[in-house]
Amino acid sequence: MLNFCVGPVQSDNYVREIGSCQVPYFRTPEFSEVMFENEKLVLKFAKAPKGSRAVFITGSGTASMEASVINTLTKNDKAIVVNGGSFGHRFAEILDIHKISHDDIVLETGKALTKEHLLPFENKGYTAFLVNVCETSTGVRYDMDLIGEFCKRNGIFLIADAVSAFLADESDMEKIGADVLMTGSQKALACPPGVSIIVLSPRALKRVENTDSGCMYLDLKRALENGERGQTPFTPAVGTLLQINARLRKIDETGGADAEVKRVGELAAYFREKIKAFPFKTVSESPSNAVTSLAPEGNLSAYTIFTVLKDEYGIWICPNGGELKDKIFRVGHIGALTKADYDTLLNALEDMRARKIF
Repeated sequence: MLNFCVGPVQSDNYVREIGSCQVPYFRTPEFSEVMFENEKLVLKFAKAPKGSRAVFITGSGTASMEASVINTLTKNDKAIVVNGGSFGHRFAEILDIHKISHDDIVLETGKALTKEHLLPFENKGYTAFLVNVCETSTGVRYDMDLIGEFCKRNGIFLIADAVSAFLADESDMEKIGADVLMTGSQKALACPPGVSIIVLSPRALKRVENTDSGCMYLDLKRALENGERGQTPFTPAVGTLLQINARLRKIDETGGADAEVKRVGELAAYFREKIKAFPFKTVSESPSNAVTSLAPEGNLSAYTIFTVLKDEYGIWICPNGGELKDKIFRVGHIGALTKADYDTLLNALEDMRARKIF
């Protein structure tokens, strides 16, 4: 199968080879060295401010979303959530569960965030801002420079979910003033799912120190303490962390984060130019490099396109869920993909058109 999903994505052979090996015991100096290097490279690629730390959670990106909330926010906080899709809604759900007050900036599907959306929230006593850098369900990339300036101006703690944006779009924590940034192993890192990563600025570390998470497994104090010796509090996804190490090292050897963002951006541009020949409307006003969201014109179901490509052409694209199931499908640009792979997808779509499927 050729995989254009937004996660899990296609992995390079060197990553897959590690996955075929026996998983080693991990309470060793050798594994600690791997974890030290993982943290060092993640901090480098996130352009985190001096004194930042990174922790590795055995759990999906949602685990790190919740961990970030319960370890840095309390019921005394008053948060703003950008709610423009299913993952913005997930942040709102997490805050509701933990009884943290919040107001949402609710955006229509595919719409960009503008300064006009932020104006009503100026100087209103908000203490936290939660945003998905890329709202993966719609492919929208929010203007992080705009958000960063707003948060700096208002003294607001900024939590940025970059699960699908990290290494696909620019991630510069210091530039935008992000206090927390998270990502996942199955996105642009192109490893199996099961590990998520949280980068904490010095200001975030102070919040973690002074906050009772009320949780054992997602307690970042424990994670940070164990990370000082290159370890984790509990048994981690050892094999995946070794794959992450190989992937981070390869990115570092081939130009670093900026080069990877450029590569992904070029794939996205190539596909977006070619797809103009088909009866699909681009959904996002401000698309992320990570994914292109498309809405079929007419009465054709987006899910039908997904099903036909999967069952008859051996190609995975990314369907949507809920009310968007039949309206939008997504094509990812992260992972071990090439322009030739996109030509294969485009040829399959052309064949579907010749067969009058659309």
